[in-house]
Amino acid sequence: MESNAGTQALSAQLMRGMLEVKVDGSLIAPNSLFGFAERHNPKRAFLFVSKVLGRHIPVRPSVMNVSFESLAAEIPANLPGPVLVIGMAETAVGLGAGVHRAFSATRPDTVYLVSTRHPTGTELFTRFEEEHSHASAHLIHLPVDLDVREMMLNARSLVLVDDEASTGKTFINLHRALVDAGLTQVEQVVTCVLTDWSRDAVRNTIGASAHQVSLLQGSYEFHEDVEAPLPVMPSVGTVAAGEWPLSPKNDWGRLGVREVEDSLAPDLQIKEGERILVVGTSEFVWRPFLLAERLERLGGDVHFSSTSRSPIALGHAIGHALSFSDNYGLGIPNYLYNVRPGQFDRVLICAETPAQAVPAELVEALNAEVIVDGQ
Repeated sequence: MESNAGTQALSAQLMRGMLEVKVDGSLIAPNSLFGFAERHNPKRAFLFVSKVLGRHIPVRPSVMNVSFESLAAEIPANLPGPVLVIGMAETAVGLGAGVHRAFSATRPDTVYLVSTRHPTGTELFTRFEEEHSHASAHLIHLPVDLDVREMMLNARSLVLVDDEASTGKTFINLHRALVDAGLTQVEQVVTCVLTDWSRDAVRNTIGASAHQVSLLQGSYEFHEDVEAPLPVMPSVGTVAAGEWPLSPKNDWGRLGVREVEDSLAPDLQIKEGERILVVGTSEFVWRPFLLAERLERLGGDVHFSSTSRSPIALGHAIGHALSFSDNYGLGIPNYLYNVRPGQFDRVLICAETPAQAVPAELVEALNAEVIVDGQ
């Protein structure tokens, strides 16, 4: 990445072209907030890789929490309630939960729900498309808890959370799907992202009822080399229950929640200053993050990261990649980025599936311990 401090212009030469970015405003120095990478995806070549998200780059929980609170502080305080906060699968389900936690500390009429690629066997509310994505289909489940369901169906404000907005189209698709499915009382819509490149696209489409908040605003241009070969994208778009079905009883967001308990490994002991990596798996990241946050408070040198189904090329912000099968029995490749064997004293892989479903090659490569939700 090259930066020009005067104009806040950034650029990256990728295999399929040149990505140029202009930063109009930022609450955090751009180089501290994101980097660039190249997707194994013929639909879109580039990726903005967050340095505060805890997905593709390990991050201290305390640093992640600052971004949660900073974003929540940008959300208009006078939104009419109830407020439905939605985190976008898979990358922003933890970010959405963190924003919801920070925002709900100021008012009681909020509920958190995530989009997902994992059916729970319960009733679907709607689905929508993220057209440029490696896994384009998103599901929105109807809450099972009657109080949470009532809050969702009567929501007067939506807070839609993602890691970045490039064109705003996914937010527009989600808003339309929610309203068409029955959220007819929505008066205000807030998009909430770390980096916003969309040039007010959501507000321009939805109208004055839409607000866009972010830690950074700017624009980009991608100058594609039309002669560059297109990559072959692994088949990672599966939307299915898998071999290891999920238990709705232990939900953390797919069915809507008011709050989530810190319940993973409550008696875990660590040494002062021990270098620990806590790894969430796929969409299961919020309870693992709460564990990482607790271990950091106990004096550990803790970082958080998570596995992903997003296929990314080595180079730029991606210095290392591990590839393995998913832990849901879907038969799709998963990845863990920028984590090298031996980098940490202790690695804790957290899963909502049984321990035997976590790929042995990942556990062995990192000499990891597996922590299973509900045990």
